[in-house]
Amino acid sequence: MKKGIVTTEIVVQENKIGIMRVGNINYISLTDLARYKDKERTDYIIQNWMRTTNTILFLGTWEHLKNPNFNSIEFDGFKNESGTNAFVMTPKKWITATNAIGVISKQGRYNSGTFAHPDIAFEFASWLSPEFKLYLITEFERLKTNEAYQYKVEWSATRLLSKVNYVIQTDAIKKSIVPTLTEDQKQYVYAEEADVLNVALFGMTAKE
Repeated sequence: MKKGIVTTEIVVQENKIGIMRVGNINYISLTDLARYKDKERTDYIIQNWMRTTNTILFLGTWEHLKNPNFNSIEFDGFKNESGTNAFVMTPKKWITATNAIGVISKQGRYNSGTFAHPDIAFEFASWLSPEFKLYLITEFERLKTNEAYQYKVEWSATRLLSKVNYVIQTDAIKKSIVPTLTEDQKQYVYAEEADVLNVALFGMTAKE
């Protein structure tokens, strides 16, 4: 899966939560969510959540539904071991062993940490605090609404600019090229502006 970068963030109960765009999905930082419980030991919080049987079952079911390349054999082994005192699970271990796509472990100087698909991030937030999860969902939905509105505005602006540019170009061609055309060609040009370029380049309309 192609990795992304943190493109934005939301604020949930005074906690800044990083968002990383992967394809068309906004992955949520589990590392930032974990700071709600412990600002210094985020890795420990995430690992504690991942070592439970319920979490392993949830992650495995999600991957079964979403990921055709999920390694079910490795998952079965983790499922049998989960919940025992000796069982340890980390995001990197889960991803490497099962080919998981729902969780991403990002290393680097900037924007490093663990990110997860919203379905999984909401489950983690619920484990942290049901109240925190509800605030997270509210802010995440607000982000999606804002993104949809921004996309609509940008699309409308692009469409308008394209239309304006087309008119400017065809008007310019008419002023500089049309006067040199024959009377028959002028009739085609003024009948349909799209044929201006055809006449200018090839000396004839699309129909001709």
